[in-house]
Amino acid sequence: MELLHAGKVREVYADGEDIILVASDRVSVYDIVLPTPIPDKGKLLTQLSLWWFDRLADIVGHHVISGTDVPAEWAGRAVRCRRLDMVPVECIARGYLAGLGLKEYEKYGSVSGVGLPEGLVEGSKLPQPIFTPTTKAGGGAHDEFITYDDVVDQVGPDLAARLRDLTLQLYSRGAETAARNGILMADTKFEFGASADGELVLGDEVLTSDSSRFWPADQWEPGRAQFAFDKQFVRDWAAGTGWDKTPPAPPVPDDVVAATRARYVEVYERITGRTWPQHDVVR
Repeated sequence: MELLHAGKVREVYADGEDIILVASDRVSVYDIVLPTPIPDKGKLLTQLSLWWFDRLADIVGHHVISGTDVPAEWAGRAVRCRRLDMVPVECIARGYLAGLGLKEYEKYGSVSGVGLPEGLVEGSKLPQPIFTPTTKAGGGAHDEFITYDDVVDQVGPDLAARLRDLTLQLYSRGAETAARNGILMADTKFEFGASADGELVLGDEVLTSDSSRFWPADQWEPGRAQFAFDKQFVRDWAAGTGWDKTPPAPPVPDDVVAATRARYVEVYERITGRTWPQHDVVR
């Protein structure tokens, strides 16, 4: 197989007409990979993503061919997929105000050109979910917020409307499903691409702790930072070390590794109803 791309936490290989996406246990903060992995992170994200792909397929097709037909050394953390011509837009849906969306709102009173009411604070629930696309910068650069009109200019009005509508439909399905299990889905990102026959399908990963912001519903309290089922715990630890955010990154203490892994496990178990560790993968 040919290595097509090696990212901070994932690799992409070509295998004939297919591609294989491999998730590692690496974790990055501030765009820098930390020297300490989070055990099972790659498998947890892969299996959660596969679980969601199956449950969203009635809204839009996806690129997954198999979660099991992969080389044995990557079992559980790799996915065989169709090749796609990716849309050059990150499709983000937000139902709550947090992260970069919060910073954008504090600056402009809007996110991606979508005006929002005055007086919102960190963790506020938005009147309705909004589509807040960004660029796909690549090369280590940061994605930038763009407006819906910018998306129209890039891909045309028909595809732009399809991307917006699908993003909001997928978010709504995901948020409703997570809410039944006591999880708030604050925001998430989707990536779409065209298959060989021109069909617009869902690609990359979907509704995982690396692409979504998950909060426990019973602890939600607007006006402060929320407990997050993702690597925010590692980011907060890193911010408190005095590290200057340039390589090399410091090693992560065992207790921080264990607490971070526990968060990935808990959100997987609460959303899917399955127990981790599991011996059989999803598909």
